[in-house]
Amino acid sequence: MTNSICEPKSSDLIFIIGANPRENHPVIGAKIKQAKRNNSKLILADPREIDLSEDADVYMQVNVGANIALINGMIHVIISENLTDDRYIKEHTEGYEELKEMVKKYTPEMASQICGVAPEKIIEAARLYATSKASSIYYAMGITQFKTGTNAVISLSNLALITGQIGRPGTGINPLRGQNNVQGSCDMGAFPDTLPGYKSIKNEKFRALYKKEWGAELPSEIGLTLTQMMNAAHHKDLKLLFVMGENPIVSDPDTKHIIQSLESLDFLVVQDIFMTETAKYADLILPALSFAEKDGTFTNTERKVQRVRAAIKGCGIAKPDWLIFTELMNEFGYDVHYDSPADVMDEMARLIPQYAGISYDRIEKEGLQWPVKDKNHPGTPILHVGGPMRGKGLIIPVEYDLPAESVDEKYPYVLTNGRNLYHYHTRTMTAKTEGLHKKSPDSYIEINPLTCKEIGVEDGDMVTVTSRVGTIKTRVVKTKKILKGTVFMPFHFAEGSANMLVGAGAIDGKSGQIELKLTTVSIEKYEVRK
Repeated sequence: MTNSICEPKSSDLIFIIGANPRENHPVIGAKIKQAKRNNSKLILADPREIDLSEDADVYMQVNVGANIALINGMIHVIISENLTDDRYIKEHTEGYEELKEMVKKYTPEMASQICGVAPEKIIEAARLYATSKASSIYYAMGITQFKTGTNAVISLSNLALITGQIGRPGTGINPLRGQNNVQGSCDMGAFPDTLPGYKSIKNEKFRALYKKEWGAELPSEIGLTLTQMMNAAHHKDLKLLFVMGENPIVSDPDTKHIIQSLESLDFLVVQDIFMTETAKYADLILPALSFAEKDGTFTNTERKVQRVRAAIKGCGIAKPDWLIFTELMNEFGYDVHYDSPADVMDEMARLIPQYAGISYDRIEKEGLQWPVKDKNHPGTPILHVGGPMRGKGLIIPVEYDLPAESVDEKYPYVLTNGRNLYHYHTRTMTAKTEGLHKKSPDSYIEINPLTCKEIGVEDGDMVTVTSRVGTIKTRVVKTKKILKGTVFMPFHFAEGSANMLVGAGAIDGKSGQIELKLTTVSIEKYEVRK
């Protein structure tokens, strides 16, 4: 996030696209709801009617995968009506003229044909966003999990830059991270092409820095993405896989392929706090402590590094993550010693510029938002104050592109997926909570009444859903929240799993992200064979 979790109250206009914060990010969702009650305007773009739809001043029920067309349509209106921040563009951006030329064709009428939103709503949303004193953008995986996901984020950046809606309280571009330490994992180099601190693995200067600290030669070649790992395992090119705190059999697309890939490995190690569907395939399970049983830090979605303290004593032979890794390194012949996770944080501060001023002493009572440049730096609640950190904000024209799959006679419906309020990711924890499990015990598919009539099913019926890669059985939830011809499933459930239906063929060439949010399917009433 460029800004902070507390800032919806500072926004005159909040634009949410491809996110359902009231269900998936409830703390931020509550703050957005409070801001709306305090007279902030709200624009919402989503294929489903969600909790915030009824609060929106402009609700745009956009077609699945058409986000770029919608945003380009808004940019067209802003430019054509002279609603841009010309001073900001001149002083703080580059590439504007190319964008101006490209979006000429994205009239509200043209964009409407692609995204399914009325031209009048596109115009109203554009005017509200551009003319509000402080407009903020919130987005999540409904934007990113497409083969054009990176370009969709770039288009949002273009929108913010041409209106100067960045670098001030209540503005900015704010991705909502899906899990509690995703930001921290990224910061630590959990990418195949970066070192901790987002430094390229190919950068000799930073490899030398780490070599000096660690006394080891670092590889200079880019590693594999998760999708590439599974493909390599499937072809026996990858022999060993270490899975930590993930459950790819439920969370990753094309479940049959994932299982076959794991079975093809010579050795699978799973480190987790509970037995998961993936752990059942492991050759070795390393039991880890939960958040409540260990000391450490999490870096949350607003870049805040916060202390975590053990509230209860761990049970059995489970160990904290830092100790598991330390002991593994020692077993592998790499002699390293830490007395506590505070030592690990000190190492992070030495090696990662954004964390340079962070120590356990400084975050004992209150976390700090990176970058924290030195021991006296107060942290950075808002990024890009006074202009983009790179010097000039790079405006990049991005075109709308068709999704990888389109409906046809065999697969006439568009399936999208997401989360619901009651469960967290693959239910590794929430399924063990009786009240949550009772609220949402099994897989279901949301279908518009007109689509139900077309298929010949009613609320509560069981249906067979078939895609190009798999077939599942699930229960119908009849609802007007979803458009005719589009259906929605949560991906939490191992039985009747949405990811059994999602293929892994369409990939964003820039990020490696699979197109998870759009799959074409057929749906039939499930008939019990006698």
